[in-house]
Amino acid sequence: MLQFLIFSAICLLVQGQKPAPMDWWQTSVIYQIYPRSFKDSDGDGVGDLRGIAEKVPYLKKLGVGAVWLSPIFQSPMADFGYDISNFTNIEPIFGSMTDFEKLKDALHAQDIKLILDFVPNHSSDEHEWFVKSVQKIDPYTDYYVWHDGKMVNGTRQPPNNWISGFSYSAWEWHPERQQYYLHQFHKKQPDLNYRSPYLVEEMKNILRFWLDRGVDGFRMDIVLALFEDERFLDEPPVDGTTLEPWNHDYHQHIYIADQPETYDMIKQWRKVLDEYTKKDGHPRVMMTEAYSPIDKTMGYYGNTTHPGAHFTFNFLFITDLNAQSTANDFEKVIMKWYDNLPAGKWPNWVMGNHDQRRVASRFGIELLDGLHMIQMVLPGTSVTYNGDEIGMEDTFIRWDQTVDPQGMSVGKDNYLRFTRDPQRTPFQWDHTTSAGFSTNPKTWLPVNPNYWRLNYRNVKREIRSHFRVYQQLVALKEAATIQHGDLNVFALSKYVLAFTRSYEKNPTYVVVVNIGSEIETTEGLQKKGSLPKYLTVYSASINSGYTQGRKLLADKIKLRPKAGLVLFTAGNEGVMDSLMTLSEEDDDKELDEMASSFSY
Repeated sequence: MLQFLIFSAICLLVQGQKPAPMDWWQTSVIYQIYPRSFKDSDGDGVGDLRGIAEKVPYLKKLGVGAVWLSPIFQSPMADFGYDISNFTNIEPIFGSMTDFEKLKDALHAQDIKLILDFVPNHSSDEHEWFVKSVQKIDPYTDYYVWHDGKMVNGTRQPPNNWISGFSYSAWEWHPERQQYYLHQFHKKQPDLNYRSPYLVEEMKNILRFWLDRGVDGFRMDIVLALFEDERFLDEPPVDGTTLEPWNHDYHQHIYIADQPETYDMIKQWRKVLDEYTKKDGHPRVMMTEAYSPIDKTMGYYGNTTHPGAHFTFNFLFITDLNAQSTANDFEKVIMKWYDNLPAGKWPNWVMGNHDQRRVASRFGIELLDGLHMIQMVLPGTSVTYNGDEIGMEDTFIRWDQTVDPQGMSVGKDNYLRFTRDPQRTPFQWDHTTSAGFSTNPKTWLPVNPNYWRLNYRNVKREIRSHFRVYQQLVALKEAATIQHGDLNVFALSKYVLAFTRSYEKNPTYVVVVNIGSEIETTEGLQKKGSLPKYLTVYSASINSGYTQGRKLLADKIKLRPKAGLVLFTAGNEGVMDSLMTLSEEDDDKELDEMASSFSY
């Protein structure tokens, strides 16, 4: 019932010419699930595939069009799944291949696409390939990056000063092979050698394996690290850096990141996906992850004749903005992406993920709705990390509770700077044992102590909640204006960001967000946005004091600190009211009926 009303609202709001259809990955919100922390079905304190399947009704209610799963492949779990010992097996902690198939079918039955995390840069040192490479059994001898090192004053040392993403040397001596192997991350994650044609074909076959099993695409992990300069030269320090020499960010990564060969590899993988798309007409998507300079990042899109990623993640909201940023800063960041985006390529907006502190903690919970408004109404694909939709915050993890190897590698005095545990704690479903994530009171990471107050069960019963605002914004993605409209972005003042989306005869949508900590007004909005005198509220942040359907003078809107609004130029207050007064009893009944179809 809820989904029907939201869809009906969009249909009634969006008048005018019907646009040409777009691919699913362009219109969908992509929802990242960290499987260890989403839902535990068997009480062992770790999330699993059956747990995710149980929550497919929640995903349907949320309105997301695709789920991206962090790694679920067989792994010793030295880096919680990013150290893979078999790329075509399911990790038993998460379940079986049967569980995977049932989850895929459950998602597809609700028209939700499934995207897998592909980890191409490295494997586990327990992978059969590495074991055989150590023994120099062909063709595995050159599946990894090996080096003799160098002799300094009669002592053998690593070949250069390259630093791991987990700090300290990226080289590890292997006593059996009598060589160093490269690991740009954990020492149990040896780097694969893409200069081996046999390895290249192995990885393509892994993509084909999962495509044959019905996945809809891949998120390519840390692609910037696929190749290294063959000269193995020392990297220079960053000019003026005050970081420790053992810190990964101490050096300019001119020899271990974004090498020319990397872009060609991405294009080869795109070709594999496109072969499947051509067979049945169903688009498969490839998303790439690279925290790189903007010019390097854009290279992952490829070009018209040799396409690369459908889109490469836009991390500018993470890397270039913080709680001190102004509206001008937001405007610059938005335009930085567009000014560098290759012609004809598709934008995207990422607010958070499993490697970054949560949005509500980085910017403050009061700004959460406004940030989601910015992310969802801008042109392009929106990517959400599980839990951000209800306002989950970072959890303080003591040193004795720490499990993240990135934090543990730097010791007790430095771990808080590097640990990723705070943003990875279990999803807060309700106020019961372990926040409803597990029946086990001992979970793999502690549940945030605020779970009794901040949980899905509570927020879904509130008429005004971050969850409801998020739902409204996801629904708005169906609007022709949002999918096809022009963008006009401007700072009304130092702390008020505004932008408009307009498309032919369809309603124009307007976003205004007060980034600051004092009351602001929208004076000048009508002229700068070429807008009518009055605007109608489509969605209002829970701290705004406004409700859906209210008409406001464009130039006289008072915005509370951190408040945000989505407004439009064509009123339909009856539909707005229906969205807000939907019976929670009907809502729960719908979910219960849907959940019954996903039992094992």
